[in-house]
Amino acid sequence: MSKKNRKWITASVILASALTIGAIFWPHQGQSVLAFPGIPIPQWISTATNTITFTPTQSPFPTATATPFQPLPTSTQTPTPLPTDTPSPTDTPDPTPKPKLPKEAYVQGVNGTAQIFSLSCEASSAVDFAAFFGTEISEIDFQNNLPKSDDPDEGFVGNVYGYLGQIPPYPYGVHAEPVARLLRSYGVKAYAHKELSFAAIKREIAAGRPVIVWVIGDVQSGYPVSYTASNGHTTNVAYNEHVVLITGYTQNTVTVLDGALVYERSIEQFKSSWGVLQNQAITRKETP
Repeated sequence: MSKKNRKWITASVILASALTIGAIFWPHQGQSVLAFPGIPIPQWISTATNTITFTPTQSPFPTATATPFQPLPTSTQTPTPLPTDTPSPTDTPDPTPKPKLPKEAYVQGVNGTAQIFSLSCEASSAVDFAAFFGTEISEIDFQNNLPKSDDPDEGFVGNVYGYLGQIPPYPYGVHAEPVARLLRSYGVKAYAHKELSFAAIKREIAAGRPVIVWVIGDVQSGYPVSYTASNGHTTNVAYNEHVVLITGYTQNTVTVLDGALVYERSIEQFKSSWGVLQNQAITRKETP
């Protein structure tokens, strides 16, 4: 073996030994490294300081940060209030209470006249009512100006010369609304009512105003009859329908002006007779 080959073998053995020692005793960061002559030092070993430089690497898994335990919020239920009973409304007193009525009252200065025709009691009472309030009307003119109809709620039914006591469609008469409407056309304040109260009549009398009412005969008993006119309207009529004025009252009676006649009837008898045709009346005030 030549001298040159012996040197190459020796160098190979030394290099192999160095690599083995380096594998076993690998220096920690900052420790010295033994340099062998003629053997190049790897680039990752600093030749100036003979120290191994480690480049820190990022951990492949992120470090978990522990989050402090947060207790779940405690739900507080707000109690729902139980429904309370709504107080019942109380009657509100009338801000303008009706004045206390006297035990008896009379209207002074009412003059009655006998009716001209057999069935003109409505016209006769209407002109007496108008005369009391200062308006003079002829009974004949008033009767002729009443509308004509087979419906007594719309106009005069039948012939004014007809027989007494009949019901439509035979000669009969007329109810309150057409009479009040015609009175207003003459300039007289007059308002028709059905189901008017007896207290309302007393208030009118106490205030000095007569009241026109629909009764049976000379304020006698009777009964209603349902009647349907040709226009399809149904209303109550009665045999012996009649119209008078009430001009006074006491605790037990009413004063009746029947044409030229004046007489009294008990309140009970008057209410019974007046009620047959549903308490029809004509007053000076719209709401007595």
